[in-house]
Formats: sequence, structure tokens, C-alpha cells
Amino acid sequence: MNYDITLSTAPTMPRLGNGTELLKLLLTQVSKDMRQPLVPMIFPVLGAHMSGAEFQYPDLTFKEPCGMMANLVAESGGNKGQLSNLVEALCRKFRTHDETELQKLIEWQKQVKSKSANKEKPVRPEVAFWFPPADVTNAAFIQNAMACENLGGRTQYLNLPEVEMADRICGGHKQISQMMRNIYDRQRSGALRATADGVTGNPLLRVNLTISSTPFSSRKFYKYDLFNGTFGRMVFSYKARTARDGRIPRQGRYDETFLNHVDEYLVRLDICKGRFIIRQLNRLVDRLAGDMATLADLADDDVLWDISKRALVSAWKCGCIMWVLNNQTWTHAMGELVEWLVYHDIWSKVQIFEDLIKEGDRGIAENKGGVKNMLDDLPDTFNEAQLEALRVSMDKPKDAKHQLRVWVNRGFITRSNQTGLFTKTQDYLNRGK
Repeated sequence: MNYDITLSTAPTMPRLGNGTELLKLLLTQVSKDMRQPLVPMIFPVLGAHMSGAEFQYPDLTFKEPCGMMANLVAESGGNKGQLSNLVEALCRKFRTHDETELQKLIEWQKQVKSKSANKEKPVRPEVAFWFPPADVTNAAFIQNAMACENLGGRTQYLNLPEVEMADRICGGHKQISQMMRNIYDRQRSGALRATADGVTGNPLLRVNLTISSTPFSSRKFYKYDLFNGTFGRMVFSYKARTARDGRIPRQGRYDETFLNHVDEYLVRLDICKGRFIIRQLNRLVDRLAGDMATLADLADDDVLWDISKRALVSAWKCGCIMWVLNNQTWTHAMGELVEWLVYHDIWSKVQIFEDLIKEGDRGIAENKGGVKNMLDDLPDTFNEAQLEALRVSMDKPKDAKHQLRVWVNRGFITRSNQTGLFTKTQDYLNRGK
């Protein structure tokens, strides 16, 4: 494990090396304080440029780069608006396409209004928006998903400046969990209406989504969806409050040279079709799955283990996109960034929701200060009673024997048969060095 998510400071993003050229190019237009928080937010936008491509996950299922959802969280006035500038630069082709579709719709509405009540109304044209407005109703969202499916499985992308706007898309806050799970899992989300005026259909949801919010609105919005699968499916990127240095952050100009250079990379996403297996990426994710189990065992935290599973899938999809952007070639730097994305997502969730995440006596919040590596809080040589006392202080159930067996099996500690004491192994003490 190369990152410590028990700290209050964000895991440091690795240097963007070979294979991450588009990311480096995009970040030249972003102020320095926003470069790290915005990296996870870029991938859902890029994924929306791909259709007709599938990649094999280590579980042998094929997945598309859709269902990618990310939520940027920062205080009010924290420069979250820079995400929208990046989005517009990446979605200029979408805007051009949607303007044509919008004109078709406006013309049809004019014709409908010009007809008297007893006249036959013109048929609504088939329109599909690739980048729908943020203010869209659930019926319009489903209708657009149907149109995108008829286009051959096109992914629609939405960028919501406020998290509350997701309620309208999903048909109300009570439907948030169901809709977001369907989006992530690329499931069908149908509607059956009794009249011709309603929207009836059962499209396969191919949607990528980015959201911006403050910590307060995020906590309020997700408060009742922390344990039903919604929370784990959303990638979070948290920017902590910075010092009051009195300096205005500088952004780029997004000139034509920059935009043309960006387009050269986006073409690689547009033309990628077929099924692919990226073996180096899958080996990395297999290793990271083991690291996540180790992290959960050290913290004795089942919630941490649960949310890490989908963090791996989300980061893996980012790796697939980078592979395509790099002319279908894998590099070490891309692997480093995938690993960081996993840890940064989990760290962000802990920072924002640590006191809300509870599952009986085993939640992250019970660790008093977020995820806590209990073995680090013990001396190099200790006994069972010391671990039991530590568990009691953290409001965990008295189950030191089980935890000690797990640590022994994982090679973190050894037990002396003579003294009954436990000692940290040299491999554990040297980790991360």
C-alpha cells in the first residue's frame, strides 16, 4: 500500500508520466489548487466519447466505459466552477450536435402550437441529446435514453452544478438510489404510462455523470443512501478547505491551439470499437483488491471493504480510457494513477462522511477520526489484552482473538509460543519504505 488514507491530508497524486499526456494538457488550464481534485472528474466526460467498446474486467465480465459517476466536493467558493470550463472544452462536439437536435425540437413545438385543437398534430421528431441540459425532467431523461439507444448505444453525459439537480432527473429524491444504481450497472430503467401523452419505454441506461457540491449539501443528499449501494457507486473527489492566502487562482485561456490539441486525443476515443482485454491493468486491479482487503483487516472495517470494491471498478474504467488515449498501450505511469484514484476516492468518502457511516459497531465512524490502522497504534511487541483495550476505546466489539488470527495469517505479526506475545513482522514494519 503506497498511500495512507488515515491522514487528514489527501493522498498525493503521482507525477503524470508517459501515457497521461491528455490529462497533463487539460490540467494546464486549471489553477494549481484544483489540479488534483479535478483529475477524477475528467474521466466520466472522456468516457462519454466512447461507444461500441467493451473491456474485460478481472471477473471475466465485459464492461463499457459508461455508468461513470463522480462528485466534486469543496466548500462554497472553492473553485468548483473550473470543472464546467473543462467540460465545455471536452464537449464542443456534443454541443454542436445538440444544437441541431434542439432546432428540430423547437421547430416541432412551434408547429404543434400553431395547430388548432381539432387539427392533427405533427409527430415528434426523433432527437437524441449527447450532452443534455442540467435541468431535465425524468420523463425527458428516459426519452433521451431511448433515442441514444436507437443511435447504436450512445452514452449521454450530464454535468450537474448542484447535487440537488439529480432529484429532478431521477423523478424525486426517493428514486435517487434506484436510478443511480441503474446508471452505474448499465441496467434498464423503463416507464409504462397509460396515455399517449406519457413516455413509455425501457431503455438501457448509458449515462456518465459529474456533480459538484459542498460538503454540507453532499452529506444532506447522500445521508440515507450510504448503505444501499448508491454511495459506493459514486466516485468522490474532495478538496479540503485551503488557507486564506489572499491570492486569486489563475486559469487557462482555452485557446484554439489548446482545443485542437485536445481534439486529436478525443478522436482516439471516438473510433475505438470492439472488445478488449488489458492484461496489465487487470493484474494491477487484482493486486489492489488484495491491498483493499489488507487495509480493511488492519482497520477491522467491513464498510471500508465494501466501498473499496466499486472504487476498484471505477478506477479500472479510468485505466481503460487512458489505455485507449495512449494508442492502446499500457504504461507504468498509468498504473500509478489508477492506484491513486482508488485511494483518493476512499479517502474522500471518509473525509466527508466519516461520522455518518455506521454499521452497528463496525462502521468507519466508530474509529473516532476516520479509518484507523489499529496495528500502528500498538507497540512492536504487544499482548492480546492491549489489543482488546484498544478495541474497547474505539467502541468495537470484544473480538481481539479473531483479529489476531487474521493478522497472523496475513503475515503482519507472529506469535511467540513461549511468552504468548505478538510481534510485528519485519515485512510489515518495512511496508511503504
